Amino acid sequence: MLKQLKIVTLVLLIAVAIFFSWTALKQNSTYIIKFLIPHGVLSNIEDYSQIFRSCTRSPDSVLQQGNGVLFVETTDRMEPPPLVLCSIESAARVYPHRPVVFFMKGLDDIITDDDEKKVRQRFPTLSSYKNIYFFPLRLEKLFADTPFLTWYQKIVPEREVFWTHVKSDACRFAMMWKYGGIYMDTDVISIRPIPEHNFIAAEHAKATSSSVFGLSPHHKLTWEFMENFVQNYRGKVWGHQGPGVFTRVVKKHCGDLAFESLDHLKCANVSYFHPERFYPISYPRWRKFFEVWNTLPTFNNSYALHLWNYMNKGRKFMLVGSNSLVENLYRQYCPSTYNNISKNVTNEH
Repeated sequence: MLKQLKIVTLVLLIAVAIFFSWTALKQNSTYIIKFLIPHGVLSNIEDYSQIFRSCTRSPDSVLQQGNGVLFVETTDRMEPPPLVLCSIESAARVYPHRPVVFFMKGLDDIITDDDEKKVRQRFPTLSSYKNIYFFPLRLEKLFADTPFLTWYQKIVPEREVFWTHVKSDACRFAMMWKYGGIYMDTDVISIRPIPEHNFIAAEHAKATSSSVFGLSPHHKLTWEFMENFVQNYRGKVWGHQGPGVFTRVVKKHCGDLAFESLDHLKCANVSYFHPERFYPISYPRWRKFFEVWNTLPTFNNSYALHLWNYMNKGRKFMLVGSNSLVENLYRQYCPSTYNNISKNVTNEH
């Protein structure tokens, strides 16, 4: 009986320690666990942190400050093209003190040190950046406690025309609601820090962008975006669930906004950026990124550049030695990605 009591007591001690130590980890502290677990009880465990690996490898832990830079891959693709790698690398360079997180649907759960090591080895051009994290994307888990869950459980993907893009639209809103920070599409190259915490941006005079935006966790505007998405769902209409959501909500709050300068406006108590901040090259001119310029633009008024990958549809690529605008952007803002491509080109000849 005494032996059983000791075992029960030990189990309770460990359970209490795990609970309080999870809280301690969120505050970047390990003192509570060392205090609560008596010396020698866990003598066979070399590192107390082994108990809590799942906590330290969770998005909730990494993104707890609400200052992450968020990217998402909603297909099972596990070999991202160079532009995706360049987008993530450029963000890691521009925001060295912020976590840059890539959610991937095709990624297995990351539980052990070895799992994490294997994931990072898959992306050698990104592995040297300690602020880049990879997490599996689980849609039902992400959509839980949001307006999306019921919608997602009823949807029939096989009947959707733009399902990959609609999923991505929903994910960006749900991630912003839960984690906050900055969301970026994977065809956006960061060139300098965005100075505002809560912002949305105009894509052109009559539309609001969905490619880059930033809000604090559980911002009421994000919840309104999600409700608008579900209530006005029209999956067969391109862009209706992405820029369409932003444009409808902005129009509701602020009517037709007009810029008189590059200065940002205010809408729904957040900053509303001029198109020049992310779209100095508009979508009808997307091919300009792949052309040779006599004088390279400085983009001094831009924080990031959207390369309109959907318009491209894989027709044009960054070619080493072409001296195109996009090659110069890769060379300057994602040098590891660029050098890896250059090395492979050299090895082929």
